[in-house]
Amino acid sequence: MEILSLIIGFVLGAVIALAVYIIVRKSIMKGKRDDIIEKAELEAEKIKNEKIIQAKEKFIQLKSEHDRYVNDKNAQLRDAESRIRQKENTLNQQNGDLQRKNREADALKASLQGQQEALERKAEEYERLSAEANKQIESIAGMSAQDAKNLLMENMKAEARSEAQAYINDTMDEARLNAAKEAKRIVINTIQRTATETAIENAVTTFPIENDEIKGRIIGREGRNIRALEAATGVEIVVDDTPDSILLSAFDPVRREVARLALHQLVVDGRIHPARIEEVVSKVQKQLEEEILETGKRTCIDLGIHGMSMELVRMIGRMKYRSSYGQNLLQHSREVANICAIMASELGLNPKVAKRAGLLHDIGKVSEEEPDMPHALLGMKLAEQYKEKPEICNAIGAHHEEIEMTSLISPIVMVGDAISGARPGARREVIESYIKRLKGMEDLAQAYPGVTKSYAIQAGRELRVIVGAEQVTDEQAISLSSDIVQKIQDEMTYPGQVKITVIRETRSVAYAK
Repeated sequence: MEILSLIIGFVLGAVIALAVYIIVRKSIMKGKRDDIIEKAELEAEKIKNEKIIQAKEKFIQLKSEHDRYVNDKNAQLRDAESRIRQKENTLNQQNGDLQRKNREADALKASLQGQQEALERKAEEYERLSAEANKQIESIAGMSAQDAKNLLMENMKAEARSEAQAYINDTMDEARLNAAKEAKRIVINTIQRTATETAIENAVTTFPIENDEIKGRIIGREGRNIRALEAATGVEIVVDDTPDSILLSAFDPVRREVARLALHQLVVDGRIHPARIEEVVSKVQKQLEEEILETGKRTCIDLGIHGMSMELVRMIGRMKYRSSYGQNLLQHSREVANICAIMASELGLNPKVAKRAGLLHDIGKVSEEEPDMPHALLGMKLAEQYKEKPEICNAIGAHHEEIEMTSLISPIVMVGDAISGARPGARREVIESYIKRLKGMEDLAQAYPGVTKSYAIQAGRELRVIVGAEQVTDEQAISLSSDIVQKIQDEMTYPGQVKITVIRETRSVAYAK
């Protein structure tokens, strides 16, 4: 029982202790919660006061900015109103000035009308007095007014003609000295430094033979050898027209050269039959192609031109067997290249580019395609195809003015081509037309009054006109040269330019007896 009592007492004690602990803890927790709530309320009040202060400061700032913006706008409006008021005052002042000027103009107009009427009256009075004075002069001088006027006009015309001729002479001399001096120097130096021999070609090549026996072997039995040779080369062979020679006729110089070389090898070898002919012609064609390429390379090396496409080099070599108006195309192109290089150097341009363009300017004439287009445009197309520079392509295409020139090299190539083709002896001319042209020039000058003799010299490049000293004055001689130049330009066709020299001499002759 005592143990049970002890246990019950112990349990009751524990329960009481637990209850006391719980009551004490609740009391403590309640006190802490009250402290936390109080602190939270204080913190919230503090934050609230801070936010209210911040809101007031923001409101004050916004109000200040608004007031400043309103003040600025008011200032702008006042400025605009002031400017409008000033413009209004200016317009009012201008309107007043305009009205004043209109009144002055009306007054001036009325004054001018009065002056015009007075002038008309004075003009009528002047005409009446002038008529009376003319009648008195006519009666005193014994000459009508019209006759006196004609005489005065003739005198004035002669004087004006003399003064005009003197002015023209001075102007022309000054222009020649100042404008053409440098150009003449460049052109003359270029022509003198690039003058070359001219090769004249035609459509027939002559092949010499030693005797008729060789001619018979070339013809072959029933003409089979000559037919085989014509079929292999594309050249017409004429064996009966001239003694000790055979004529090779073809428009293509390359074909004629192949036929000539093949005939030479066949005659030297002595074996002439259709199979051998075909073998030799094939071999010669390959040799000629190699020679053409070598000619192109040698030409480029001689001119100092590098980096050119091999196809263009081959075309340059083919120029050796082409001619233009009797002028060898390769020699012409080399000459144009040198002319262009010299002129480019004189003008401060790149001579290498000019020389390259001058060499290639007629490349279209040796194209194997031969389409229906001018050789200048075809040459430009080929140059573009083989990656030449744009200024070189333009110079090739524009050297006959078939397209617009876009670089300074283009007119140099055009002038170089004209100089090379137009100089005396460069291109062949039919002898009859040549003589007729020279005779026509002499007759044209001989038709002028005062001309005693006229001579066409230097292959028609110069016309010397001799006039009588008693019939033509110095001023008239100068005028005569200009007249002859104009008539030749209007009525005649000629290559290059013609120099007109009028010679007036005074000779005094006496005899000692």
